[in-house]
Amino acid sequence: MKSDDIALSVRPSVVWLDLDDTLIDFHAISLIALRLLYNEASLDRWIPSEDTWVKDYVASNTDLWRRYALGEVTREYLRIERMSAPLRPYFTGSADELHSLADSVDPLYLDLMARQKQLMPGAMDLLAGLRERNYRTGILSNGFEQVQYRKMDTAGISSYIDITVLSDHIGINKPALGIYRHAIELTGQLNPGRHLLVGDNLSTDIAGAVNAGWTAVYFDRNSELPVSYNGSYYTINSLTELLRLLPD
Repeated sequence: MKSDDIALSVRPSVVWLDLDDTLIDFHAISLIALRLLYNEASLDRWIPSEDTWVKDYVASNTDLWRRYALGEVTREYLRIERMSAPLRPYFTGSADELHSLADSVDPLYLDLMARQKQLMPGAMDLLAGLRERNYRTGILSNGFEQVQYRKMDTAGISSYIDITVLSDHIGINKPALGIYRHAIELTGQLNPGRHLLVGDNLSTDIAGAVNAGWTAVYFDRNSELPVSYNGSYYTINSLTELLRLLPD
């Protein structure tokens, strides 16, 4: 199917958007916050370089979020372990002291990250286009409640969002069907086919939306392929391409 022929025939009642690495450039703001944290928390007392800290943190954090989405670890375990894991090979104190340090450092990291405002390319154009065409927009995110709203405010996108559903608030993570059902019930539009989700993660955003009967749009920002549809979900490589898919 040619990309020019691809378009939705039914107007979605709600366009849901993942937040991190879909609208907000989470990778960029996280790296900035991690480097600031290395200095502000004096992590050079244990870890030999800023680059080592960042590399080790990213490796452990990526796996922890995968396990968190699957329900294998709790929010509190993720919060403490993502800071403990990179420090553990170098830390000379006890396990309790390491836990205490991680517990104190994590809120500082979240605060530093919430101060950053980098959006993904095209994010503001997409939100403005959706608002101009009178689409109802929502956020559906697995991120922590204490920082997601601040990130949205800092990035200047809160006024474009009509409804926000956070897994941290309801205790259900994407891709579990429960979070999609909760989102539907909040909107009052109970037909799953009238809900659309855009996200960057195939195993959480897209798999969950497809299983819930939603229209799913995979944001594959590393691809240069044209807009496509594989029978289960659409693929776009820039956020503004979504506007081409949607009916006026």
